[in-house]
Amino acid sequence: MSVANLCHRLQSQVSARTAAGFAEVLRRLGAPLQVAVAGRIKSGKSTLVNALIGRRVAPTDIGECTRLVTRFQYGTVDRVEIVFTDGRKQVLPFASDGMIPAELGVDITKVSHIEAYLTNAVLQGMTVIDTPGLGSLDAASVSRTELLLGAAKQSKDEEGSDELDDTSRNAVAGAEAVLYVVTQGVRADDQQALAAFTAATASREAGPVNAIAVLNKADTIAPESVDGSDGDIWKAATILSEKQASTLKPRVADVLPVIGLIAESAESGGFTSADAEALRQLAELDDDVLQTMLISADIFTSWECDVPAGTRLRLLEKLDLFGISHAVDAVRKEPEITAGALRRSLLDASGLEAVRHRLSIVFAARADGIKAAAALASVTALAHASGDPGERQRVHDAIEVLLAKPEAHQLRLLEALTLVASGAVDMPEDLSEEVLRVGSNADIGAQLGKPGANRPELAAHALERAGWWRSFASFGATPAQSRVAHVVHRAYFLIWQQLRESPA
Repeated sequence: MSVANLCHRLQSQVSARTAAGFAEVLRRLGAPLQVAVAGRIKSGKSTLVNALIGRRVAPTDIGECTRLVTRFQYGTVDRVEIVFTDGRKQVLPFASDGMIPAELGVDITKVSHIEAYLTNAVLQGMTVIDTPGLGSLDAASVSRTELLLGAAKQSKDEEGSDELDDTSRNAVAGAEAVLYVVTQGVRADDQQALAAFTAATASREAGPVNAIAVLNKADTIAPESVDGSDGDIWKAATILSEKQASTLKPRVADVLPVIGLIAESAESGGFTSADAEALRQLAELDDDVLQTMLISADIFTSWECDVPAGTRLRLLEKLDLFGISHAVDAVRKEPEITAGALRRSLLDASGLEAVRHRLSIVFAARADGIKAAAALASVTALAHASGDPGERQRVHDAIEVLLAKPEAHQLRLLEALTLVASGAVDMPEDLSEEVLRVGSNADIGAQLGKPGANRPELAAHALERAGWWRSFASFGATPAQSRVAHVVHRAYFLIWQQLRESPA
């Protein structure tokens, strides 16, 4: 990769400290894309992490472990390592239920973070970082979390600056992308929290290239509270997600509804044949009785019926009322449905596959580009931190040479997208939206804003927009806008070239 070559070439031309930083950048370039899951406490982050990994390993109840950063990465042997602030490591066995122990048995004030290694295929392509939730009621946890994410300043009587401490920064600094978890109400400071989080993890602004959000616990939305939902919970969740997307954009590419609890149970082995049998028994109840039971959790577990209360409580903990209702409907429509088919039906109802698909489009498909852009940001920051003007200039010149090469166009596009999304380059709203669309989609139809159009139409539109942006760059644009416009012009031209040259 050209960015890796740049780091190798520069290592002999910079100070030992900067060269060590470049070595860390090279290590990250060779590692899987690191996606940090962020959000407020009780937003269901850890449940969603378990669903994405496909294994119930992250503790979901409030405990010591949930107040620390935990990195889930691929390993040939399953193990947990506690990493202390002084660099020491302590290996910890998984609990009997296969999860990281909620209580670690050590002084957590001296813990930097937790490393969890799993023989899991998902983690071969993506490292998932579970972060402490913002808004904890525990004062010490609040302070640790906000300092960790850069959302709060150190008190005046503390030594040092507002920056994160080194161990905390090292624990999360590898995250090149972010999955932000919200629930029904996007709070006024969610924008600020998302910005602080991404600044702390990736040292660059969040944008539609490296950030998406999910509306978790979609089943808890009251459909009557959402105009246009027609009483349908999922339709209400979709409408609410679109509203939240407009609130959080351009910091995120999209907001997708998901039901993390159902996804976790269906994907991580939590849903069993015994659960399927219990749902069959519930499906045999009179409809009036079942509908009354599903009014609330208390009624569902306390109602007198043939299904034991303990079994119903277990179903409630795994699926909640919405999942139970969905599964019962599936059994009634297909009485012979197998436990495996019922699990797949629940997985479909959770919305997890749509989230995974979006992760694939936004993150996985352009992982190398995201990592390279983050690496360039790190290289630039390291050069500026050196305090040596000559070193800074050498690094700056090398980056400019790199970005001038045709193969670096994707990096220039990501850079332009970040500048526009962060507001560093002010563009008219319609042009900003076009830059975001072209730069944040992998599908050509989506890039051109013409999904479903045929090849000739797409090619003609790409060539027309390429010409328009070239004219804009030369006439009427500010210098900063012109730099972005030249990049967008080339993006359209390359799309036109690809459509013209590749077979239909």
